[in-house]
Amino acid sequence: MEKRELTEEQKEELFNVLKERFEKNMHRHEGLDWNQIQQKLEANPMKLWSLHEMEKTEGEPDVIGFDEKTGEYLFCDCSKESPKGRRSLCYDREALEARKKHKPENSAMDMAKEMGIEILTEEQYRELQKLEPFDTKTSSWIKTPADIRERGGALFCDYRYGHVFVYHNGADSYYSSRGFRGLLKV
Repeated sequence: MEKRELTEEQKEELFNVLKERFEKNMHRHEGLDWNQIQQKLEANPMKLWSLHEMEKTEGEPDVIGFDEKTGEYLFCDCSKESPKGRRSLCYDREALEARKKHKPENSAMDMAKEMGIEILTEEQYRELQKLEPFDTKTSSWIKTPADIRERGGALFCDYRYGHVFVYHNGADSYYSSRGFRGLLKV
């Protein structure tokens, strides 16, 4: 099992990257204070580890909001295109096991779980796209409703022609231009 603890050097480096990204992209989180966010992260080492995993897979996580009800900051992958380190994945474990030939290395749902993050829902994906355009050349798996998944399908989204499009594919499919975006609540 992978060690889920960051060294002091890794923490410092991650905080520097996150703070710089936060300050460069204030339109994503107007009215929020980085110092309060960092304090919350310092008190939650597992969440910090998850952010490190998001960064390591080129998700470029950033704060996209604050949930007043739960008191949680919302981090999401804000890389312009679907994170490079999370592409070429089928949707879930069932789909991965169903493939007889040319299996991908992992599934989106399994990888998200391993990282301690959630795959975006369609609603969350649409909200993210209100901040700025993402996935203009790639696509991202989204959480698929059970009735669609039971029939062998899975959903993904992208942004083209000024609109968010939701599509379907076999859950066992995978493409070099399709990954997934994650959400982390801290």
